[in-house]
Amino acid sequence: MERRIFHVDAFTRTAGKGNAAGVVLDADGMSEEEMLRIAAALGYSETAFVLKPADAGHDVHVRFFTPTVEVPVCGHATVAAHYVRAATQGLEGSFVQKTGAGLQRITASRHGGDWRVAIRQGAPTFGDPVAPALRPRIAAALGIRPDDIAAGLPVQVVSTGHSKVLVPLADVQVLDRLLPDPAALVALGAEVGSKGWFPFAVGQRCTEGRMFAPAIGVAEDPVTGNANGPLGAYLVRHGLMAHDSERLAFEGHQGRALGRDGVVHVDVEIAAGEPAVVTIAGDAVIRRDSAAAAQ
Repeated sequence: MERRIFHVDAFTRTAGKGNAAGVVLDADGMSEEEMLRIAAALGYSETAFVLKPADAGHDVHVRFFTPTVEVPVCGHATVAAHYVRAATQGLEGSFVQKTGAGLQRITASRHGGDWRVAIRQGAPTFGDPVAPALRPRIAAALGIRPDDIAAGLPVQVVSTGHSKVLVPLADVQVLDRLLPDPAALVALGAEVGSKGWFPFAVGQRCTEGRMFAPAIGVAEDPVTGNANGPLGAYLVRHGLMAHDSERLAFEGHQGRALGRDGVVHVDVEIAAGEPAVVTIAGDAVIRRDSAAAAQ
């Protein structure tokens, strides 16, 4: 049978910008091998496969595949999937999504004449700061000098469902100089316990970052919800952006180096000075849809 595949750019309203994802609606009955085959053929960093709920505890089940492996959850492909559901089926409102990382609250609502999708991510978790002895190796793996990593701030694994190694940089110009060594990042990721690397710089009310995950077949991801969400928790934990003690809201900019600029809208609820609830939101645009045979 044929499956309808949507080609979507997430975290943008401009076709060809943001982060591209595949979306397969009505994926029930597909095997894992079929999903991986389609994800590999599309070549996007992630493709979302939308399934009917397995029980009354959730409204929709979504699985995510890179070209080489299934991952537990993906921010931009979630935005893409629920944007398609809203745009083609009128499915707006709040939903519970089951993923490999657990349950997430998703909201699809009208915004500026189109749809915006918000994702309530998992509770923030923080790993121990990466050992100081690893910082020069991390800098070398990113193609920068050790002093390009911001002094006094930890390199740290943070997760709101799918962990990233957050690497604070001294300034935004360092982002443009990054020349990552994929093999070195894969090896270091195995040591620190995360496969995704997110170097970033902080501005006034925004951040800019880049994300590399060669261990899962993603050389560089244009715009990453599951990096900018943990970044919001990191900013609160380490006092890097002013807030009113109850909420921090900012824009996470990413993709400029690839010519695919996009924006993740990040909202962090704060309790007793600590990040408690992280929500990310994004726009999207459908570039086209096509059919692919599932065998």
